[in-house]
Amino acid sequence: MKSWIVLGASLAALAVALGAFGAHGLKNRVTPADLSIFETGVKYQMYHALGLILIGILGFHYNSDIIQTPAVLISIGTLIFSGSLYILVFTGLRWMGAITPIGGILLVSGWGMLVFHLLKS
Repeated sequence: MKSWIVLGASLAALAVALGAFGAHGLKNRVTPADLSIFETGVKYQMYHALGLILIGILGFHYNSDIIQTPAVLISIGTLIFSGSLYILVFTGLRWMGAITPIGGILLVSGWGMLVFHLLKS
């Protein structure tokens, strides 16, 4: 429970830092399209960081088995989804865009599993 809150808060702090870097450090170094890609990664990272904090709070009210797998899927999904977008922008490796949907699938799976577990409990 607490560990998911700590991870979520850490990812949120990193999202703020990356967002500031994107707004100030990348603006004149990458194309507007790449800046938009980077901002998408930051937004999704922040959304799911807040989601992990929420899941951690839910863990104090529900059996930890209910939240464990969804939280892991969302954590890995965030890393793959946002991370692939960051790598794409920083390195120009366009094929990283093909990795991004894997992260998206993990995110959807994590949220779906959370819904399923909560309804079943």
